[in-house]
Amino acid sequence: MAADLTDFGNWLAVPSVVCLWLAVLLRAPGALRSPQQRGLWLAVATAAAAMTLNLPDLVTYAMTRGAAYAHTIGLVRNLIGVLSAGAVLYFVAATTRGRRLQLASCAATAAWLGTLVALDAAAPGHGTHTMPPVGDPVPSLAYWLVLISAHVIANAVCVALCWRYSRRTGSRGLAAGLRLFGLGTALAGLFWLAYLLKALFASTWAMPALPLLMNLHGLLRAAAILVPTLFTLRRTAADIATAWRLWPLWRDLVEAVPHVALNKPRSGRVMELLWPPVPRNLLVYRKVIETRDAILILGEYVGPGALEQARGHVTGHGIPEQRRTAAALARVLKDARRAKLAGLPGQTGEAAGLELPAAIQSSNEGGDLADEARFLVDVAEAYTSPATTEEVNVP
Repeated sequence: MAADLTDFGNWLAVPSVVCLWLAVLLRAPGALRSPQQRGLWLAVATAAAAMTLNLPDLVTYAMTRGAAYAHTIGLVRNLIGVLSAGAVLYFVAATTRGRRLQLASCAATAAWLGTLVALDAAAPGHGTHTMPPVGDPVPSLAYWLVLISAHVIANAVCVALCWRYSRRTGSRGLAAGLRLFGLGTALAGLFWLAYLLKALFASTWAMPALPLLMNLHGLLRAAAILVPTLFTLRRTAADIATAWRLWPLWRDLVEAVPHVALNKPRSGRVMELLWPPVPRNLLVYRKVIETRDAILILGEYVGPGALEQARGHVTGHGIPEQRRTAAALARVLKDARRAKLAGLPGQTGEAAGLELPAAIQSSNEGGDLADEARFLVDVAEAYTSPATTEEVNVP
């Protein structure tokens, strides 16, 4: 059972390292521009480097190259690991805006690195750094205690603050990232606590689980720094879906009132989404604003009470109020568009007969644009229904 656990943990090493490096590369452009994310990115990048040097095949290869080569790989791996622990502390300090903790993390990291190099140099000649099941740690017990203390202290502080601030933040993305990072760090903390038990008490019962703990920690940290990317992808997908559904209504209204469009429309719906005339993050915003402006202008071609009259033609049982209003507005807009394209005179001021629905009114007065977008999607769905040529019928 213990051997199977170790084998599975070792098998997970390569997928964990690959996921870490992919996450590091994907997040590098945004993280390096953001001081708040830079520490987190550095922590994961250095952890990826240390775990790469600890891959079972690489360790075996280093051992076959001789004691000096194995020693260099082991020392570099440990130093990068301590740098990762310091970056963890720095990330927590940057997230919590703790200036003192930032300075303390930098000072502690420098002290740990210097001490490890000094202890390694003072030890007798040795190969790779290891803590064998039987015998003394290599290069020395003091070296390993300093190394373990760096990781345990950094991980404990990180887990406590990640949990604390994930419960306080109002951002779902930040809360998810902090919890994933905290959970991964907790697994790394258990890894180093097991080494502490081995160093102080020669306890080896937890050793078979160590590869699994370390590699699960890598997967969780990779997921943690990818949270902003996943939230951005989800938001982009939602915007594309909204723009796709709004397009038929927007296209017809802009055709009737072309001056409301900030940019000349593309030749088709697919081109509009693949090559938007505005920055992609503003695509839905512009579609909503331009559709609303067109509705306001087409309101001059609507007679008094037309919207209420159209509501009376909406048939179906249990129709939500917003969808009933959206279907009625779709019918009215079709009539108003035909009148505008036919060159009929419009009415202005109080003579205009279209009273804006509440969803459009509230957004126009500084309300929630997302609510207006949802309402206009309902209008677009009713607008494309053949039933709007005679009477609007919502299933």
